[in-house]
Amino acid sequence: MIQNNNSMFNQNKFKLGVFSPNCSGGMAITKVSERWDASWKNNLGLAKMLDDAGIEFILPIARWTGYGGETDFQGSNLETITWCTALLSATDNITIFATAHASFHHPIVAAKMFATMDQVSEGRFGLNIVCGWNKHEYEMFNIELADSHKVRYGYGQEWFDIINKIWTSDAQFDWSGDYFDLKHVYGNPKPYGLRVPPIMNAGSSEQGQQFAAKNADYLFTVLIDLESGKEKVSAIKAKAKGFGREIGVFTTSYVVCRETQKEAEEYHEYYSNEQADWPAVDRLMELQGLHSKSFPPEAFTQFRNRFAAGHGVYPLVGNPDYIAAEMERIHDAGFDGSTITFVNYTDEFPFFRDEVLPRLQSRGLRK
Repeated sequence: MIQNNNSMFNQNKFKLGVFSPNCSGGMAITKVSERWDASWKNNLGLAKMLDDAGIEFILPIARWTGYGGETDFQGSNLETITWCTALLSATDNITIFATAHASFHHPIVAAKMFATMDQVSEGRFGLNIVCGWNKHEYEMFNIELADSHKVRYGYGQEWFDIINKIWTSDAQFDWSGDYFDLKHVYGNPKPYGLRVPPIMNAGSSEQGQQFAAKNADYLFTVLIDLESGKEKVSAIKAKAKGFGREIGVFTTSYVVCRETQKEAEEYHEYYSNEQADWPAVDRLMELQGLHSKSFPPEAFTQFRNRFAAGHGVYPLVGNPDYIAAEMERIHDAGFDGSTITFVNYTDEFPFFRDEVLPRLQSRGLRK
C-alpha cells in the first residue's frame, strides 16, 4: 500500500521535480559566477519556492566527493538524509526524496531513519535507492564496488527486502541471506500510515531495470532522443508488468529558459562551452564510462557539451513556448515526468514557474 497523500501520486499527467540542488554547481559544470551555491540557506529558500509552486518533488544526489577542475564540481554537497529531514519539516506539500547508497547504510539503521523521516512529514518522504557506480567513492569507505551489476543489485535487493520486512512485520525475525546474517530484527515506528513510501531507482543496466521493475514506483532513465526514449519506456513498463506491477518512468533534463530563443541559446553557449570547467567534465565522463551504465557508449563521444551543460541529461533550451512544447513531446513519448535543473535554481525557477507552468496547464499536462 502507498501513502496516497504523497504528491507523487497526484493526478498531474506530467510530474516535475528539481534535481541535485544539494550539490555545488547543481548539474551544470561551469565556471560562471552565478553557478549554484548549494548552501543550506539556498536549499531552504528553493524548497519553499517549489512547494508554493506545486512542484511534486525534490531529488538530491548522494555525493561524497567532487569531480575536481577549477570549480571542484559537486565537491560541496549536503548529506541527503539530514538535508531531506530538515526540508520535510520546513515544507507543507512537496515530496522530498533521500538518495541512499545501499552499501553505506545498514538496513536496520536505514529502515529506522526512513520511517522517522516519513513520520516527520506525515507521508511526504520518498526513497531513491542507489546500488553503486562510483568506485572512487567506495574506496573512500574501504568498501569494494563489485564489477558485476548482478552482484550490486543482488546486494541492493537483499538490503531493500530487509527494510521492507522491518516496515511490514510486527514480530522479530532472523535473516540469513547472501549478504546479511541478522538476529531478532525489529523496527518501530513504521512509515506513516503503515504504507511503504514511494520508491525510486535510476538503474539503466539490465539488472538495474529489473530491480526497478520489481521494487520501484518510479524509474529514472536518461533520454538521449525521443525516438529511442519511447522504445525504452515501453520496454521498462513491460518489465514491470512481468512482475505484475506498474511503474512510472521519468527522465531528467536541464533547462535554459529565456524570453526569446536567441537569448536562451546564447546563454547556453556561454555557460556550457565558453565557461565550461572541462577538466571536471572529463573526470565525470571518465568515471561514468568506467563504472556506470547510465549512458550508452555513444553519449560520451557525441554529447560532451551536454555533460558540461547538465551532467549529460536532456537539454531544454529555448523560450517558454518551446520548453512547454518539448515537455509535451517527452510526455507523448511515454514519460510520466521529468526532473529539471538550472544553472542557478533560485534565480531561474521563478521565470519557469510564471511562464512555463501555465503553458503546461493549458496543454492539459498539469492542473
